[in-house]
Amino acid sequence: MRIETLNHVQLAMPAGEEDAARQFYAGLLDIPEVEKPPQLAKRGGCWFERDDLKVHLGIDQNFRPAKKAHPAFIVRDLPVLIERLEVAGFPTLNDEPLSGYKRCYVADPFGNRIELMEPI
Repeated sequence: MRIETLNHVQLAMPAGEEDAARQFYAGLLDIPEVEKPPQLAKRGGCWFERDDLKVHLGIDQNFRPAKKAHPAFIVRDLPVLIERLEVAGFPTLNDEPLSGYKRCYVADPFGNRIELMEPI
């Protein structure tokens, strides 16, 4: 028995903020939104997926942002993404390179920590 792969990352968000999620994840990070299954769509939230990259945002009535726990996304052309995020009002925080990656952090519209990594 062994775990084979990661299927998706689930992040929490406050109720009624799906448009902010769409603007950030689909608009800025370029991860297309996909339709949630009907039995889950009634709960709110939204899903963003491209190939093996799957980020699901679910409603948490007692929402608190994840300030330490976070997904880390491998990106192409990190400086361009940083500029896009900052122009849109999402400041980034650079971190020292680690294990062959340039890295920075950004908070999504709800304060969840997101790490962005590009191979050096």
